Amino acid sequence: MINRVILVGRLTKDPELRYTPNGVAVCNFTLAVNRPYTNQKGEREADFINCVVYRKQAENAANFLKKGNLAGVDGRLQTRSYEGQNGKVFVTEVIADSVQFLEPKGKGSGEQNNAHSGQNTAYNDPFAGERMPSDFDDMELPF
Repeated sequence: MINRVILVGRLTKDPELRYTPNGVAVCNFTLAVNRPYTNQKGEREADFINCVVYRKQAENAANFLKKGNLAGVDGRLQTRSYEGQNGKVFVTEVIADSVQFLEPKGKGSGEQNNAHSGQNTAYNDPFAGERMPSDFDDMELPF
């Protein structure tokens, strides 16, 4: 069986770090990941994906990632459920094996980062304009 997830997106808010009763660090954050197409209005939509990372990587993510930072996550999809006030609640999240910081320290997409540096730190998406596998014509295949 294969359960592998690779994401690149921007944090929607600062990561939240907590510790289990056994002292294991747990960091939760949400990535906004652009969809590879635009809607009927020509706007690009995004999916908001909850991610969880543990131990040392959790502490690193909490210390070095902030709202608006570009990050890469490699992990697996996991579901769980619990009893909420209105019945059973189902949660799907990515359990990260690896979190990559994809911007130099001090860079980000938020206005607060621009205000601190005094300069424009707009980020150019390296994947903008990339062709998605569904964009290929069958005639371009080598077989």
